[in-house]
Amino acid sequence: MDNFILKLREETGAGVMDCKRALDDAEGDYERAKQIIFERGVIKAEKKSERKTGSGVLETYVHNGRIGVILELRCETDFVAKTDVFKELAHDLAMHIASMNPENVDQLVSQPFVKDESKTIKDLVTQTIAKTGENIKIERFCRYEL
Repeated sequence: MDNFILKLREETGAGVMDCKRALDDAEGDYERAKQIIFERGVIKAEKKSERKTGSGVLETYVHNGRIGVILELRCETDFVAKTDVFKELAHDLAMHIASMNPENVDQLVSQPFVKDESKTIKDLVTQTIAKTGENIKIERFCRYEL
């Protein structure tokens, strides 16, 4: 069971105790435990959605010198804005925007994630909210193409 906990933690980014509880609740069913963690992450994200996002990053991405993206990704504190998890999300979102050319934030969040089409961008942000414990908001972006 300990191997399942570690594997579940690695795949989901959830805490060790959250993984243990999910496995217990799923009666050892690994896939069901992953689903439970995702569902609980969504609930956590919904609770945090009203919090103010006063910090964040501007992420830039240029693809082959022909497509450029500037993304404003917000979170609650500088501490989270400086974490690898948050920075990775910002980079992945900027790459996705370069690739998929959404018209606005609403269209972006409904798109399947270019690196893993089983998830939407909203799912990706929700998972990161669950990992960081802070509200995260895609504020705006701009995409340029030659």
